[in-house]
Amino acid sequence: MTDYSDDFLRSVLKRTKVVAVVGVSMNPVRPSYYVARYLSLKGYRVIPVNPGHAGADLFGETVRASLSEISEPVDMVDIFRRSEAVPPIVDEALAAFPDLRTIWMQIGVENAEAAAVAQARGVDVVMNRCPKIEYQRLFGELRMGGFATGIISSKL
Repeated sequence: MTDYSDDFLRSVLKRTKVVAVVGVSMNPVRPSYYVARYLSLKGYRVIPVNPGHAGADLFGETVRASLSEISEPVDMVDIFRRSEAVPPIVDEALAAFPDLRTIWMQIGVENAEAAAVAQARGVDVVMNRCPKIEYQRLFGELRMGGFATGIISSKL
């Protein structure tokens, strides 16, 4: 299911405080970077996860190689990986975070089997959506053009 009520999405975004972003990029033009940056600027604690950048600093947090390296509670795992890569990420998230509330799969990312596993554990699942876009849409931040990337260029 990828048809979610606004009330459901709003409640997920309001209750979430700590987001682990799997597949985050260090490149500021990549969606995973600017979505994570946006969430951090909105007051979420964003814990970046990418084995290729483990140990680096991003948004005031150390990039972790995997979810299992995060010792603190996480409310939401935001997945920027191909759909077929989702099941082991969900399994690791469920093992690492007993109080996990949400698995969020980015636009273009859907895995019904992994979603069913998470939902069977009482975890809410959002697929094929972007928390940045939903936040902007639900909390009145979309621009007249219909979207806002949060990227500001000094060359305009």
